Amino acid sequence: MNEFISEEIPYNDISHDEFLAVKICKGQRPIISKDVPKLLADLIIKCWDAEIENRPTTKELYQLLTKWNDEIKNSKYSEDSEDSEDYEDYEDSENSQYSEIYSQIKECDEIGKKKFHNRSNEDRSKNIQTHPQAIYTSRLLNFKNLPKPVNSSDLSSFQFNSDTNSLENPISECLDVQLSELELNEIYQDGENNIE
Repeated sequence: MNEFISEEIPYNDISHDEFLAVKICKGQRPIISKDVPKLLADLIIKCWDAEIENRPTTKELYQLLTKWNDEIKNSKYSEDSEDSEDYEDYEDSENSQYSEIYSQIKECDEIGKKKFHNRSNEDRSKNIQTHPQAIYTSRLLNFKNLPKPVNSSDLSSFQFNSDTNSLENPISECLDVQLSELELNEIYQDGENNIE
């Protein structure tokens, strides 16, 4: 969902190896663009939860996205209609929680338009450079036991702030991957440098 909305491939600028797998198990997640509506960003973060029980089911996702889609259609219709009182009544109704998605999307669309117009033609046509060891096909990883997946201590601030470190105490917990202290420090430094 994040890749589709942000139009950015996750982890495209780093090697897809056992170090990335360990970082993900330790709570590292892709960065959510600031122009993604907050309700969608919250849903994405919920889908990334390390505990399967905390993630929404397919049915829950379908119901929520359908509800938002209906709300967006109703908001567009109400906004386009000549009778603006109906739209105000609709916003004040118990559905106001769901009308929030429409206003957030409109706001984010404006931000996106400004970003697009501010980019030079060169930037618009620039291809994304992918790390040579970023592999987007299924493959077996070279170790048997990954650390137990965990969420970042504060996933939402981790996504939007650069001061949160995902690895406070880098320790190799992969039994088949022997990491020296130098390699662990390198992973830690890479993590600090890649968080935006």
